[in-house]
Amino acid sequence: MARNPGAAALRIPAPFRRRARAADRSRAEARVGRLFAYNGAMPTKPEFEALLKEAMRSGDSLRKRTLRMILAAIKLAEVERRGPLDEPGLLGVLQKEARTRQEAIADAAMDNVRYLELRFTPVALSKAENFPLAEVIDWVIEGARQAQREHGILTRLIASVNRHESVHLAAEVAQLAVDRRDSGIVGLDLAGNEANFPASPFVEVFQEARQAGLHITVHAGEWGGAGNVAQAITQLGAERIGHGVRVMEDPAVVALAHERATTFEVCITSNYQTGVVSGLAEHPVLNMLAAGLNVTLNTDDPGISQITLSDEYCLAFEKMGISLETLRQRTLAAAQAAFLPEDERQGLVASLEREFPVA
Repeated sequence: MARNPGAAALRIPAPFRRRARAADRSRAEARVGRLFAYNGAMPTKPEFEALLKEAMRSGDSLRKRTLRMILAAIKLAEVERRGPLDEPGLLGVLQKEARTRQEAIADAAMDNVRYLELRFTPVALSKAENFPLAEVIDWVIEGARQAQREHGILTRLIASVNRHESVHLAAEVAQLAVDRRDSGIVGLDLAGNEANFPASPFVEVFQEARQAGLHITVHAGEWGGAGNVAQAITQLGAERIGHGVRVMEDPAVVALAHERATTFEVCITSNYQTGVVSGLAEHPVLNMLAAGLNVTLNTDDPGISQITLSDEYCLAFEKMGISLETLRQRTLAAAQAAFLPEDERQGLVASLEREFPVA
């Protein structure tokens, strides 16, 4: 699995995102001349995209990563300029978003992921050029649906809203997501700057969304303390917590999360890259496991962190000493926490048990 659970797709705060993308592009451009023959002229974006498709078909992971870093930098430039570099207008931008999501699903399939939940932020996509929210959501749904068919990976979507945006927008996104439950949207997420923007204004929106049939996940306990985790669980009805690593600061919140069987979408690499922890040795995931919390391993945003879910599992095993049996248990725990109907969820668990037998 990947991203959710299998990866909390947090929108990393802008300063970290800009630094990460700038560093990615610098490294990529230093390597691109050695990897590609471009006769002294840097390829255009469409040419890079064509090369990426070729690398994905051939399984050339080095080329694929380099190209994705360059394309990520180009995409960031487009967002910061409030417009695309080419293909202007609603159709062009939404086609790009569809391609990005399809590539994410294709990458997950290549990484042997069996079930994928992707977060997306409709408001951010809508604001690029004042696109209608409903149309943005429908394009994302169609792109994910097409990629699911092409790559044979079960995929669902989680609509995400940001704390710094208005409650009115959050309510609109929530209702649009509820209306599209039969089209693949399974959950609602609250993300954004938890240090400066409280979750309390969004309580009613999330309670109503859960009553209407959406699952709830909330980013909390990453840049804010354990109290944010408690609020997400008790007031917003969160079944899963994105990151949540600061839960260990308060034994009472640890006990609450244990009692409610709350699932934590932990992203070790992302937490290190964004400075939430100063090093792997300081990451609280081992303490969370020892406390009996329902921990899953996730990639956050693979395009920014430049990792796969397999990379994250290898890191946990090789660098942090988490045993293969524990990783097996965490994989099954992720499947149990999937935002799927009970019969589909148990079918997923059973298939993973067959593929990942007890050693």
